[in-house]
Amino acid sequence: MFLDRLNKISNQIEGTVALSLVGKDGIPVESVSSDPEVDLELLAAEMVTQLRAINDNHRELNAGTVRQFSITTELVTLVVSYITSEYYLLLVLGEGGNYGRARFELRRAQLLLESDLR
Repeated sequence: MFLDRLNKISNQIEGTVALSLVGKDGIPVESVSSDPEVDLELLAAEMVTQLRAINDNHRELNAGTVRQFSITTELVTLVVSYITSEYYLLLVLGEGGNYGRARFELRRAQLLLESDLR
């Protein structure tokens, strides 16, 4: 079920290299990728670790839970988007990918997936 949804979401975002549903432990539950060289397990583990650190800092500041964050390198943009307290989406967007559309579609994905994941 999730594989089909991930494919549909990734097809809506120009420049998607990979998309993964990730548990709060940093382990991918389901993933789609157009590049077998992308190590989604390593990326997911690292990005969720970073998200936890950011959330801890924001908790101390009473700023609320992080809903989405991104890191842009010279090759890719990585976007982690909150779905539920237990799950995130990790998007790997290639050069020339549409970042604005990615953010919009990830927000829509949250609304579609959260009821299935509760």
